[in-house]
Amino acid sequence: QWELVQSGGGSVRTGESLTLSCKASGFDISDWCMTWFRQVPGRERDSVATMRRSGKAEYSDSVVGRFTVARDTARNTLNLQMDALKPEDTAVYYCAVQRSSVLWCPSATSPNNYWGQGTQVTVSA
Repeated sequence: QWELVQSGGGSVRTGESLTLSCKASGFDISDWCMTWFRQVPGRERDSVATMRRSGKAEYSDSVVGRFTVARDTARNTLNLQMDALKPEDTAVYYCAVQRSSVLWCPSATSPNNYWGQGTQVTVSA
C-alpha cells in the first residue's frame, strides 16, 4: 500500500528557512514523478516543485531560486528546502504522487493521486 507521510513545517519569519520532508512507503520515489503543492484557504492547490523520474527538478515562478526539491533515496524521502521565505509562502503544503503511469506527474486535481497529510507553513513579516 502506498503512503506519504510528511514532516517539517512550522512558523518562521521573513527570510528564514524551513525544510519539509515526505517519506514514501510502498514504492520507490526514484521510479515516479513527485510534486509539492501548496494551498491557501479559498484558493486552488498550486504546484510548487516537481521532481521528475529523470532527476530533473522544476519550480513555479514564485519559488524558483528560493526552494530546492531533492530526493533522499536512502530514506525514500522527498525533501523541499525552502529558503528566503516570504509571507506569501504561507500555506498548507502537500506532497503527491500519481499511480496511473510512471510517465506522468501528479496534477492538483488528479483522482489517482496519493497525497501526504499536509503541513502548515506560516511566514510572518
